[in-house]
Amino acid sequence: MRTSGAARIGQYTALLGYLVFLAFPLLWLISIAFKPPRELGSPHPTWIPENPTLDNFRQAFDEQPLLDAALNSLVAALGAAVVAVLIATPMAYVMARRRTLLSRAATGWVVVSQAFPFVLVIIPLFLVLKNLRLIDSVPGLIMVYVVWALPFALWMLVGYVRAVPTELEEAAAVDGAGRVRTLVSVIAPLLAPGIVATALFAFITAWNEFFFALVLLKTPEKQTLPVVLTHFIGAEGVADLGPLAAAAFLATLPSLVVFAIIQKRITGGMLAGAVKS
Repeated sequence: MRTSGAARIGQYTALLGYLVFLAFPLLWLISIAFKPPRELGSPHPTWIPENPTLDNFRQAFDEQPLLDAALNSLVAALGAAVVAVLIATPMAYVMARRRTLLSRAATGWVVVSQAFPFVLVIIPLFLVLKNLRLIDSVPGLIMVYVVWALPFALWMLVGYVRAVPTELEEAAAVDGAGRVRTLVSVIAPLLAPGIVATALFAFITAWNEFFFALVLLKTPEKQTLPVVLTHFIGAEGVADLGPLAAAAFLATLPSLVVFAIIQKRITGGMLAGAVKS
């Protein structure tokens, strides 16, 4: 019992340390966002601002087109989420129900593709978009985001599909429903929580993405929010710390809200279908 109690204390201590490690950047970001310039240059920084101010937020909106950039990010993220779900849902249904060598190979490819670094795929994607004349365009960026989000969306939705009893499809077949009708009228409504979670995950991924947007978008008016945040850093690498922290905090809020909504459903999607009923 003593060993078990000591192990549990060690586990909770490690968990607490990990939570502090994760929370520190966000808390420090919030602290900087509300500090006036005098406190930002202080040799003795404090967690809680002595004289909180909103000047950093006003300066951030005055210096950079944050609203336009946020709109670009919103369009790209929503477009990627919708298209990824529309493609992934029927594909996940086929992969979950057709236990063939091809479906197993596709599932393995989905898992392996998650290990590909950005640099490995950016050149082929750039050439494809160049031939399609979609460089420096939001639709081209949406296409890239769909390609990047599709593997994980498939992985999540396959788990949800496998959790749906096959008896429901058999009953629909007896009533004369074909595969498409069964998917649309029977399976899709039951997958609604998983589809929503998958769409929100794709949204978060696209909203926070920086590398592809930096490479593919050159016109300032088309740039997304993560790219515009880099404009607060001068040519010599000196950051306008207060406005940068304020803008970064605002850019982080949608991701925090969306992830708080879907974090339980993401876990459910990973575990769904893992245990046979």
